[in-house]
Amino acid sequence: MSDELRDEVEAINSIYGDGSLVPPAAANDGVYILQLPGDAASSLQLQFPARYPEAGGPPSVLGVQHSSHGIRGAGARDLRLFRAALAEVHQPGAVCLFDAVEEFSRRLDEELEASAAAAEDSDDDKDDREGMNASTRQQDEFAAVDLASLPPPPWTLSEQVVDAKSAFVAHVARVDSPAQARLYVAQLLASDKRIRSATHNITAWRIRGEGAASYQDCDDDGEDAAGGRLLHLMQLMELWDAMVVVTRWYGGVKLGPRRFAVINAVARDGFVRAGMVPESSKGKKK
Repeated sequence: MSDELRDEVEAINSIYGDGSLVPPAAANDGVYILQLPGDAASSLQLQFPARYPEAGGPPSVLGVQHSSHGIRGAGARDLRLFRAALAEVHQPGAVCLFDAVEEFSRRLDEELEASAAAAEDSDDDKDDREGMNASTRQQDEFAAVDLASLPPPPWTLSEQVVDAKSAFVAHVARVDSPAQARLYVAQLLASDKRIRSATHNITAWRIRGEGAASYQDCDDDGEDAAGGRLLHLMQLMELWDAMVVVTRWYGGVKLGPRRFAVINAVARDGFVRAGMVPESSKGKKK
């Protein structure tokens, strides 16, 4: 083992943790097991040339020792990324393992982020399709009704909120039956092209019927779980005989879980503006 290789082994183990670069249990001259850094990375078998780094080129990547936590395809992915990283950073006569590991980590992060973004885009496309279907159902239910001839619902609007280019606004109204709530939604979609073409129109309502009957329902309109969160907000605020429609125009920047806080915030603002908030709920947080 050259002094340069000995120093590189010590450096890798000091930087990434003891056992990051070690010889296998069965002695094999020039062969080492490299545990790649990161929770999603594998360990690889490397073989260093006898005169590394002076001659013989970079270490050879013999294969995968252990795949990343048994994740399907992770071993082949890490092998591919590390070989590419090694070819990128190697310079004749110089040690290269630290630079290769850092380049591998960068490439792995990029690939994982790209995969996550592709999966989220796929979910968003599915949500958009479901949202279009939900809006269409609302309109189809009242296809035989001349919605334009009916008086407009007594909507109260929240303040519009813009967050990372997505815009949110809530319409709230008092209602006394589920049929009336559905009709109000259909009227809103029919009367305003901008709202009808929005990415999501999320609805929730709670209605007390005669006797002990009560009704409550919600529709995510493609914004997964958002309708249920609005309904839960209404329960916390002790609201009855009321409905809300929160419209979102997606601005191209993903908000993640923060979008639910904005959706609830504009809904609450609408209820407050409409004078629907009982005294006991005004001090409660959403």
